[in-house]
Amino acid sequence: MYALAMLLKLLACTTLIALAGCGSASTSKPLFNGHNLDGWTKVGGGATYTVEHGEIVGTRGPGPNTFLRTNDLYDDFVLELEFKWDEPINSGVQFRSRQRDEDGRVSGYQCELDHSDRRWTGGIYDESGRGWLAPLKDDPDAMAAVTSIFEWNLLRIEVDEDRLRTWVNGVPCADLMDKQDAEGFIALQVHGSADPGQVRWRRIRLTEE
Repeated sequence: MYALAMLLKLLACTTLIALAGCGSASTSKPLFNGHNLDGWTKVGGGATYTVEHGEIVGTRGPGPNTFLRTNDLYDDFVLELEFKWDEPINSGVQFRSRQRDEDGRVSGYQCELDHSDRRWTGGIYDESGRGWLAPLKDDPDAMAAVTSIFEWNLLRIEVDEDRLRTWVNGVPCADLMDKQDAEGFIALQVHGSADPGQVRWRRIRLTEE
């Protein structure tokens, strides 16, 4: 009888531990289904976003900066995706971002995708706000993380309360403490300009913390 009681107690404890583990587990999901732009909305300028071979293709158009934003909002997460350029163009990945009521422009944190000789891909910029928060001018390792803009590169963004961190191809880039925005959408930017340009993203996955 005693042995049976101990066995039942052990099973109950094991069940509680398993349930606690399930409750705290992170969940990873694709933000892009590889077929269409369901779950996303274009805002801003006249750039176009299409789907080709399981990739989102952003092509520069007329007007100001354009953004393909998620319909859902996120707070703490790990975001991973791959990116490359077909034609050089300034771009970025917005996170914890929002549309301003007064003019509809997108504001918020942006992880820079920088095709230029400056090579600040992975730096953090405050779009339509304070400007550069974490430039990479004093970090030669981060500036060298993208070896070719025409090959696929891996971007990782970790957002944990007030701490914002980025990696490019496994190289640490930005590590910033900032309290301005606690929640917002994720968006893929095509920067406004008269020059042509095209950028691609794929394998976009998000793990909520």
